[in-house]
Amino acid sequence: MIDQLIRKMRIASVANKVCTSKNTNRHIKKNLIPRSKRDLRNFWSVILATSMGVTGVIWGVSEMKWLQSMELGIYDRMLRLRHREPIDRRLLLVTITEEDIKREKWPLSDQTVNQLLKKLASYQPRVVGLNIYRPQQKYKDLGNNVAGSGQVIATCLLSNIGRSEVPPPGNIPIDNIGFDDVVTDNQVDQVIRRGLLFAEPTEKDGKCQTEFSFGTLLAITYLELQGIRYTFGQNEELQVGKAIFHRLDKNAGGYQDVDTNGYQILLNYRHPDDLAQQVTLTQVLTGKVKASLIKDRLVIIGATANSVHPGYYTPYSSLSDQSPRLSRTIIHAQVASQIISAALDGRAIVNYWSDWLEWLWIWSYAVIGAILSKKWRHPVPLTIALIMVLGFSLAIVTIFSWQAIWIPFVRPVLCLIISDVAVISYTSYQVERQNQIILSQVQKQQQAIEEMNSLWEEKTQPPTQIDQFDFVDAATSWDEDLLLAGRYQIVKSLGSGGFGRTYLVEDTQNNNQHHICVVKQLIPARGKFLQVARRLFNTEAEILAIVGAHPQIPQLLGYFEDGQEFYLVQEYIVGHTLSQELPPVTGAKSQSFVIAMLLEILEILSFIHEHHVIHRDIKPSNIMRRHQDNRLCLIDFGAVKLIQPQINPSTESATVSIGTRGYSPPEQLAGHPRLSSDIYALGMIGIQAITGNFPQELPLDPQTGNVVWRDLVNVSDHLADILDKMVCYNFGDRYFSTTSVIEDLSRNLF
Repeated sequence: MIDQLIRKMRIASVANKVCTSKNTNRHIKKNLIPRSKRDLRNFWSVILATSMGVTGVIWGVSEMKWLQSMELGIYDRMLRLRHREPIDRRLLLVTITEEDIKREKWPLSDQTVNQLLKKLASYQPRVVGLNIYRPQQKYKDLGNNVAGSGQVIATCLLSNIGRSEVPPPGNIPIDNIGFDDVVTDNQVDQVIRRGLLFAEPTEKDGKCQTEFSFGTLLAITYLELQGIRYTFGQNEELQVGKAIFHRLDKNAGGYQDVDTNGYQILLNYRHPDDLAQQVTLTQVLTGKVKASLIKDRLVIIGATANSVHPGYYTPYSSLSDQSPRLSRTIIHAQVASQIISAALDGRAIVNYWSDWLEWLWIWSYAVIGAILSKKWRHPVPLTIALIMVLGFSLAIVTIFSWQAIWIPFVRPVLCLIISDVAVISYTSYQVERQNQIILSQVQKQQQAIEEMNSLWEEKTQPPTQIDQFDFVDAATSWDEDLLLAGRYQIVKSLGSGGFGRTYLVEDTQNNNQHHICVVKQLIPARGKFLQVARRLFNTEAEILAIVGAHPQIPQLLGYFEDGQEFYLVQEYIVGHTLSQELPPVTGAKSQSFVIAMLLEILEILSFIHEHHVIHRDIKPSNIMRRHQDNRLCLIDFGAVKLIQPQINPSTESATVSIGTRGYSPPEQLAGHPRLSSDIYALGMIGIQAITGNFPQELPLDPQTGNVVWRDLVNVSDHLADILDKMVCYNFGDRYFSTTSVIEDLSRNLF
């Protein structure tokens, strides 16, 4: 009798979906917001708060330039991964190599340079660029043969920190002079990623008074001879033909507050092997170069020997088949080729998103990371989802790079990972906090049960018999105008028992989706029993308030006390029990049905087990198929019990035996349930589904006590092994957690 009394006092069991809303005495908390909307609002509040916070952190880190080197490294890799372009046949590079220097000596004499220019002029190049430095006094006769034609472009160097300016040749007009300076990412890795097109002379009275870079002037001169001129259009941006070269922003792509003095653009490198045809100084001087390689071309002359200048790092420096550094001549040739190709061929100019679009892109990954960790709590699907998102991101960045558009990669990925970790940490904190609440409530519950035992021993006659009789007698009718708690209009009776009755009611104060709900009425014994029952009732509802947060666990809408009677208000779910889908109502089920069923219920059990709570009455009639979305819901949580970690079996006191014959494992029937007890019950449901036999009809192995069933049906060994492990007689041989079962079942799927 005491077992029955205690179970009836723990009346939070439901035939429908339960979630909680705390209430005291006669007051009911009104859930005016439907559960789906409330859950959705809570879901997005966590997502938005996390994503905005993580994005703010990444923004702060970016402002400190801690991520700039990584973004630039990805940018370099994207450049190297692009498809190879055809060689630019409008250019010809005349390189001065170490072998040429050994033959002609350095610096080259006037005679050698003039001989070279004269040789080239005989082949009718369109423009000749001469990138050679020598003391001014030795430029006396330099270029006399071709300088007057306006086809020779020479160079000078602007003054810089630790370096004086280098003047241009004296007999070449200033309009044919371009500065040889380049810009490197000095604060990062010394790599040249930007092209300096224009700059103000650094010395007002200096000799290097040109505003054009050497490569820019070469391209503009070449195009002007073809009738294509440059202009500065809207926003003072350079336009050559139809190509517009946007001035580089200080926060372009992965850059953060970079120095953009002058007129800078991002270099759209050609692969070094595909830039232009190359010949050596010696080959030209000895007449070993075909005239077709020079006629109407832009010919650029410059030293590539390391003894003259070690050169500069580029995004291609890390390639094993390339020189670690490239000379200034090659860099300017890249600039000239980029301008000419954009104007004549429509070749893409490296572009990037605006700041607001970049941060929208970065923030979206914080949102995705938060959503993934909120949706998939299990590490296996979560990891797979993250890998898929990372692969997708890499593909997007690569595709955009093929279109010469630079978008961030490192910052979005960091947002994805950090937001994922943040939500997991927050969820873990919430679970731990809820576990503490549950632990506190269960301790109160255990004290109440012990008190009830003591009171029962003091009574010589059960005080509940009169109450029970009166209630059952009154169950045949009720006042149709009666409003429970002043708001719940009874529609019909759903059932009754020795200590309570269940009604289908209409909530007259709520017009949302829960206006039709279930009220479960409990009439406990009077006197001292009432106080204990009240404590049991309240603590059980508090536990269900936390456990019921899962969308597939029925919702408790409120609870209250009225006239020393207790009421639970529960959501009414339209659906049918799993019993109607299993044998003997239907035939034996397929493996795919069993696996899908097990996975769906295991996901629910993972949630409640995470709070160290077991259900203790897993059976087909306590699993409902909700018609609204066809999902399985776990109901009847009146038998919940907290399993505290590190319990010593020798000192653990037995609890009230709750369960159903055939589905309950032996340790639960003995009053010692464990988390694996729910796994046992679910495994028996799986065996029932696939064999068509009730659990109590299956024979037992006399040696081990395990269920014998595999000879009744053809089933894969993998699934059979999983089910056998779920229903081992000895709980120590079973799966320890639902996570392990899910992992094994998932392997069976894939």
